[in-house]
Amino acid sequence: MTADRKNEAREKFRLGGIVVRAGLSKADRAFLLGGFIELARVTPGSAEHRRLRNIGEEAFKAPALDGGSPGTGETAEWH
Repeated sequence: MTADRKNEAREKFRLGGIVVRAGLSKADRAFLLGGFIELARVTPGSAEHRRLRNIGEEAFKAPALDGGSPGTGETAEWH
């Protein structure tokens, strides 16, 4: 396996872990992609970007959500 392929696989694994940590492992792929597209539209450095980044930083400090909705402690149901 080439170094580029190893790095690509490592990046995908890391991003998948973020999806799991957010409690979205059972979410529909189209839903996730739509959410990521919306996030990509947020201007870096904007108030919304800072707000979302702060939420993420706090979530990394907290225990994993184990399938719950971010910040609520509730179990998410995805179809």
